[in-house]
Amino acid sequence: MLANLTTDARAASAAGARIEWPTLALLATVYLLFGGLTWWHAVLPWWLILPLGGYLVCLHGSLQHEAVHGHPTPWPLVNEALVFPSLWLWMSFRIYRDSHLVHHNNEMLTDPNDDPESYYVSPQAWARMGRLRRSFLLANNSFLVRLTVGPLVAVWAHWSEEIRRLCRGDRSHLKSWGLHLIGCLIALYWVIGVCRVPLGEYLLLYAYPGLALTLIRSFLEHQARPEAKERSVIVEAGPVMSLMFLNNNLHALHHAHPGVAWYRLPALYRARRDELLALNSGYRYGGYLEIAGRYLVRPKEPVLHPYST
Repeated sequence: MLANLTTDARAASAAGARIEWPTLALLATVYLLFGGLTWWHAVLPWWLILPLGGYLVCLHGSLQHEAVHGHPTPWPLVNEALVFPSLWLWMSFRIYRDSHLVHHNNEMLTDPNDDPESYYVSPQAWARMGRLRRSFLLANNSFLVRLTVGPLVAVWAHWSEEIRRLCRGDRSHLKSWGLHLIGCLIALYWVIGVCRVPLGEYLLLYAYPGLALTLIRSFLEHQARPEAKERSVIVEAGPVMSLMFLNNNLHALHHAHPGVAWYRLPALYRARRDELLALNSGYRYGGYLEIAGRYLVRPKEPVLHPYST
């Protein structure tokens, strides 16, 4: 079955032009809408800006994810340039690219020692933690805490690791951070210098909710299982959420075929839905409301990785 999926995915990927015009059109639309929203920021109510700003920042992050996987052109530097302005400010594109490609080693998925995107902790790390930190990490495995406090946790974890890296004398990420700073300045020049949006309002109404929405997608997209093929979820979300995540909610399909463009994934999923769900042992949800209903205040699972050594 996996071989059939691979064959169909390669065919789907090769079916269109190598320059993916739907992605370019969507990227232009995101920049235009973001520009309009920030331009009219002063006359729009906060309760309208908050969901729209968060949605656009999250969607731009999803487009960065497409660029990591070689879309929408054959040229990596062009792809990077297309998503270069950092709307969510917090992470360097190149650092994200390198760590995310490591994450796609499916045999290592969820292992906290090898998967840079794992939310699990190893037995050694768990043993060193105090009761308060253990309780907090468990609470962060609930939907409500991940949505509200999760962005602070993500930023703190990433930045503190980068500071520790620098303190160890590892300067390998300095160029990436330098480029990221330029990307932030481009975005903030428009937001603050041109549109006169206060920095605090931008963080609260655009950047923070954008990262929070991204964490909804990653909330349970992987589970610790002995078999690698069972570790990635399928969330059959509606069109609004699927567009925001560029169909990355079909996460098991994406991990099986990371080179397939976002707009080709739904047709491929419809054609091979039963086979894919058999491969991941039915790890599936009907949408994000179902996930929120199950795990709003209840942790989705323990934090300690059950198979890591």
